[in-house]
Amino acid sequence: MPVQSYRDLVAWQKSFQLVLAVYRGTQVFPKTETYGLVTQLRRAAVSIPSNIAEGHARTTTGEFKHFLGIAMGSLAEVETQILLCQSLGYVAAEDSESLLESGAEVGKIIHGLLRALKN
Repeated sequence: MPVQSYRDLVAWQKSFQLVLAVYRGTQVFPKTETYGLVTQLRRAAVSIPSNIAEGHARTTTGEFKHFLGIAMGSLAEVETQILLCQSLGYVAAEDSESLLESGAEVGKIIHGLLRALKN
């Protein structure tokens, strides 16, 4: 099935699901983190599908690859912050592991998309 919209991309779909999981997971964080880790983690997570969408909307493959690279950077940021949240006791180990697994899946899909765009 041909890709007609960024919403057809599995990378966008999976990263969008990651954002929803991050939002749900951060709802229980301490109020003292409302403008700290909660905001930072949510913004970084939202950046992943947003950059995939923006890159897809650009006119060249080079631009798309550039935005996929930005999405990968945001993904690394999310993963780091999840580990920090786990270390601080804001998220249970099993919840952290689930988020990290979802992030790893998104990363593999984006890497696959980048490989496909190089050919």
